[in-house]
Formats: sequence, C-alpha cells, structure tokens
Amino acid sequence: MIKLSVNLNKIATLRNARGGNIPNLLQVAIDVQKFGAHGITVHPRPDERHITYQDVYDLNSIITKELNIEGKPIKKFMKLVLDICPDQVTLVPDSKNVITSNSGWNTMFYQNLLTEKISQLKDHGIRTSIFLDPNPELVPYAAKTGADRIELYTGSFAIGYNKKKWDCINPYILTAKAALKNHMLVNAGHDLNLDNVSFLIQKIPNLVEVSIGHSLISDSLYMGLENAIQTYLKKILSSYL
Repeated sequence: MIKLSVNLNKIATLRNARGGNIPNLLQVAIDVQKFGAHGITVHPRPDERHITYQDVYDLNSIITKELNIEGKPIKKFMKLVLDICPDQVTLVPDSKNVITSNSGWNTMFYQNLLTEKISQLKDHGIRTSIFLDPNPELVPYAAKTGADRIELYTGSFAIGYNKKKWDCINPYILTAKAALKNHMLVNAGHDLNLDNVSFLIQKIPNLVEVSIGHSLISDSLYMGLENAIQTYLKKILSSYL
C-alpha cells in the first residue's frame, strides 16, 4: 500500500496565530499516528513561519512511525536533520517570498550542491528524496546525486486536474518512468486531496508515498481528524481496486 504521510505544518500555522500552544502540535502528532497514518511530515522553513526547528526536535521524541523532514539544505537545516537522523529527508528549494512550495530543484544546475548534501545524509543512514517538477529530463541528474527517491511536486497537477486531467498527468507519468529507469522510487506531494489523489495513484508507476497536509487538515475541520485520516487511507486503498 502507498504510504500516507501527514504534513503537520498547518497545525503549527494555526497554533502560531495566537502565540500559545493550541492546538498542541505534539498531541496532534501522537493522534495522527494513532489514527492510522503511516508517517509524519514536517517542513521547517528558514523563516520558521509555521513548524519551528525546536518543534522538530520536540516531535522526534514522540514519533513512532516514519518521520520525513523537508527543507532547504542550509547550515541550520543540515544540523537539525543530522542531529535527529529521521527516516527520510526531502530536499526542497524553498524560494524566498512564496506562500508555499511552488517548484522543485533544477537538478542539472544544482547537482554538485545536492550531491554534497545527500552524501552527508546517506553517511548517517538517512533515506533521501529530491523535490522535483514533472520533467523527465531532470531525473538522470537527480539520480547522479545519489538520492534514493524523487518527490513529484503535484501543484500543477492539482491545478489542471479539474480541467484537463489527462493532459496534466502525462508529464508526471513520464517523470515517474524516468525515475524507474534510473532505479529511483517516487513520492508525491502538494495540493493532493480526496478528489485527485486516486487518479494520481492509478497513473504513476513506482509511487510509494504521498504527503498530504493542507487538504487533509482542512477536511478534518468538518470530518474530524481521525475520520479524515481514515477517509484518505480508504481512498488510497480503493485506488488499487
């Protein structure tokens, strides 16, 4: 079964809006795991506008399933992940002045930088993934860095899904096939939801993990957190049928 990793950034955003500890990020992480998610994703940005670096240290003590830490490989981020040694680190460009991630790496241009950082991570036994736009030409350069996986940035897929889903999925299929050819597995994340995740799963070969945060947390406002997680898990499972 494709794994569901729940991104907790929106929980931290809500907490930070009032400056207290409601909702309690650690308790939500405990509950998300109890309710059936396969893992937790956090993305501490350089400006720490939602998940903070200290949050990640605190979360590490209560994670019993897979922990995926996303972020830009600046010095502070690298210290964090090498201190914690999570199951997976996903390297993301984190451009300045953007509301959320909106593009992947140019692996040809940043190959040397990514190779250096990934080498450090793999020396500590950490599985590595590179956030990538749906462009098969970038995959061989991603493979040369030594990364284990790519994470497909699915923002453009989510935008195009309701209009021309067959057109918008093609670059993802080709990129995933290129990953398979280069002996890499595929993760996916960004704006995935109950409407579009099944189609993605059905069409993408060697997809092993989806990271979902914004939509799942938003759905939980109506459905409740446990029911939302269970609904996403059922949706993922039904995608095979």
